Amino acid sequence: MTGTADVVVVGGGLEGTAIAWSLGRRGVTDVVVCERDTVGSGGTGKSSGIVRCHYGVSSLAAMATRSLELFENAEELLGEDVGFHATGYVVGVGEQNVDALRASLANQRAVGVQTEEIDRDEVARLWPAADLTDFAAFAWEARGGYGDAYQTAQAFAAAARRLGVRIRQGTPVAEVLTDGERATGVRLADGSTIAAGTVVVAAGPWSVPLLAAHGIELPIRVHREPIVLLEPGIDLGPVPVFSDLVSLQYIRPEGGGQLLFGNSDLSTPEPADPDDYLNRATDDFLEMAVEKISHRFPALGDASVASTYAGCYDVTPDFNPVISETPVESLIAAAGFSGHGFKISPAVGRLVADLVVDGKSSDADIPEIDFRLSRFAEGALLTSPFPYVGAGEMR
Repeated sequence: MTGTADVVVVGGGLEGTAIAWSLGRRGVTDVVVCERDTVGSGGTGKSSGIVRCHYGVSSLAAMATRSLELFENAEELLGEDVGFHATGYVVGVGEQNVDALRASLANQRAVGVQTEEIDRDEVARLWPAADLTDFAAFAWEARGGYGDAYQTAQAFAAAARRLGVRIRQGTPVAEVLTDGERATGVRLADGSTIAAGTVVVAAGPWSVPLLAAHGIELPIRVHREPIVLLEPGIDLGPVPVFSDLVSLQYIRPEGGGQLLFGNSDLSTPEPADPDDYLNRATDDFLEMAVEKISHRFPALGDASVASTYAGCYDVTPDFNPVISETPVESLIAAAGFSGHGFKISPAVGRLVADLVVDGKSSDADIPEIDFRLSRFAEGALLTSPFPYVGAGEMR
């Protein structure tokens, strides 16, 4: 069997469905999304869902603040709730990172991020259970918070379908087809093909072999990242997301009064097979988590572990994504999101739609050149001009 489409999107996770919806919004509705399992069943469902715009890289900060507009207005734009909670977002740094924090905040405000520096007393009011003595400065985003990546992917998919996009679940792609110079479609695992004018590969770590078959190196490694859910043992009341760049952890509220803990020290990634990895925290990770939480939140002395799970990041050498045309004409890659994917997904969809329709970004603050695949071969990595000592990977 042979089908046709203007665009085939490989991958029905958060990025793939955001791309499909954005294409539909640009008037490109003859789109097929091929998802090997079900929508959001890969890395999307394991996202910790943090929403923040705190990036030293201007284009990423711009993508995050543009995306925030969708999270805040999801019912109007997508037709349904996406589980976004505007709790606010606070980040704290030590003395060695104060100058970087202030320079980054100015840079963020230049592209529209609503952020400010606040003092220790204000943070103590927001997070009364925290010990703040080893922080030197704090930043605050009142519009930050957290959401549900799986729910968001489902909403993107439903909205894309209403625009005419076809989403085929249980449809693994075996090969991107080319005529030697340009992409011409995809071959599915069952042997059938879909001919297309453009192919977008947005399949996270599974993008690598699809591109490698055409001599395109997508420099992605897979990093396993555990998450711990806590019963705090006390009623905390409403608290914001807290990004601690001193002890390198983040913590946010979760439904039912729980807290979600994640590790912010990614200096030594743990390699993993995205199809076969341990889906829980190890004893060593739990010991580290308890140590960090006890240091930062001594008032949570009666806290207990409710559950754990693990996800995988598709990480590039500069911890920033590839959203790019490739050496094969009409073949676009959108992968390597390195933990940033949820909070920038609406802007990723728009940028890919721009590349498909216009060949360039429509937003001057988000130049497509920043995310080009060729930057790795050129030695021109996309990094913050204001790196945080000890936490440069995620900022």
